[in-house]
Amino acid sequence: MQPTLTRIAVGLASIVGLRMFGLFLVLPVLAIYGPALEGATPALLGLALGAYGATQAIFQIPLGWLSDRFGRKPVIVFGLLIFLAGSVLAAVSDGVWGVIIGRALQGAGAIAAAVLALAADLTPPEKRSRVMAAIGITIGAAFIIALVLGPLLAGAFGLAGLFWVTAALAVAAIVALLVLVPDPPARRPQVWKDAARGFREALADRNLLRLNVGIGALNFSLTALFLVVPLALVDTVGLDVGGHWRVYLPVLLCTIPVLALGLRRTESAEGGRRIAVLSGGAVALSLALLAFGSGSTLLLVCGLWLFFSGFNLLEACLPALTSRYAQERVRGSALGVYATYQFAGAFLGGVSGGIVLQLVGVWAVLAMAALAMTWATFGVQRLVNREASPASVGGHRGA
Repeated sequence: MQPTLTRIAVGLASIVGLRMFGLFLVLPVLAIYGPALEGATPALLGLALGAYGATQAIFQIPLGWLSDRFGRKPVIVFGLLIFLAGSVLAAVSDGVWGVIIGRALQGAGAIAAAVLALAADLTPPEKRSRVMAAIGITIGAAFIIALVLGPLLAGAFGLAGLFWVTAALAVAAIVALLVLVPDPPARRPQVWKDAARGFREALADRNLLRLNVGIGALNFSLTALFLVVPLALVDTVGLDVGGHWRVYLPVLLCTIPVLALGLRRTESAEGGRRIAVLSGGAVALSLALLAFGSGSTLLLVCGLWLFFSGFNLLEACLPALTSRYAQERVRGSALGVYATYQFAGAFLGGVSGGIVLQLVGVWAVLAMAALAMTWATFGVQRLVNREASPASVGGHRGA
C-alpha cells in the first residue's frame, strides 16, 4: 500500500482493534469469574456477555446516519467517550446487573459503521478491500491477544481490572483517531430525508441482507461459544483460567496461514463470496464438532482451530463485500444496518445461549449456533456474482 493508504489503514485499524480488544478481553473469563458477582446466574451471565450487542444493534443505524449528516470523526469520538463511560461503570460494579448495564453502555458507543464508512471515504474502490482487510486482520489479532491476555490479566487484577484496561484502551483509540487518521474529503452533508431513503434502500437490497445475516450469525456463534468453551477447558483439558492461553495461543497462531491465503483471494466480489462461503461452512462444521466432541481434548482443539480460522476470514471479507454493494451516498446507513445485525447477533447468542445452557446443556448451545451458521452460509452462497464499482444499492432486489 502507498504511504498515505498505509497511514489510513493503520489509524483506522488501531481504533477498531483497541476497542474490540477491550470487548474481547472479557470473553474468555466471564463464564468463570462471573458467578462470583452478586446475583449471578447462567442466564444473567449470558446477558452480561451479550449485552453490548443489544445496544450496538440499537445505535449503529442512528450513529451511521449522524456520520452521514455531521461527519465521521465527531461521531467516532462521541462513541468512544460513551464506551469509556461504560467501561468505568462495569469496573466499579460488584453485582451482575452493574456489569450488564456497563456492558450495555459500552455497546451504545456504536462506531463500527462510522469507522467502516470513513475507511471507504478515504480509499479508492480498487484499494478499499485492502484497508477493510487490514481492519479485519486487526480484529483477528485483537481477538488472539485478548484470548491470551484476558485470563492472565484477570488472574492478576480480577474482572474489574479488565474493565479498567478497557477504559484506557478507549482513550488510546481517541488519540489514534486524532493523530493518525486524515480528515476525509469534503462532502455534501445528507439531509434527514436522504438518510431515511438510503436506510430503506439498504434494508431492501437482498445481497446486503444476506451479508447482514451472515455477520449476525457469526457473532451469535461467537458469544454462544464463549459461554461454554472456558468451562470445557477447565473440565476437559484440566487448565485453570490462567493457563487457557496455552490452548488459545497455538490454536490462533495456526489460523494465521489460513487467513493470509484466504485474503489473497478476496480482491474481487466473486472471490470474496467464495471465501465467505467456505469460511461459513468451516465455522458451522467446527460448532457441530464441538457440540458432540467437547469431551475430547483433541476434538476440542481441532474444533477451536477450525472455528477461529473461519471466524477471522469472515470478519475480514464480509465488510469489504458490504462496502462493494453499498452506494457511496448511503454507505454510512448501509454499514450501520450491517453493524446492527452484527451486534444483534452477539446479543442474541449470549442471551439465548445462556438460557439454553441453563435449561438443556452445552451440546445444545453449540448445536444451535451450528444451525444458525449453516443457514447464513446458504444465504451468502446466493449472492449475485458481480463487481460493484460503482455500487448500486437496491439494484438486485429480485435476485
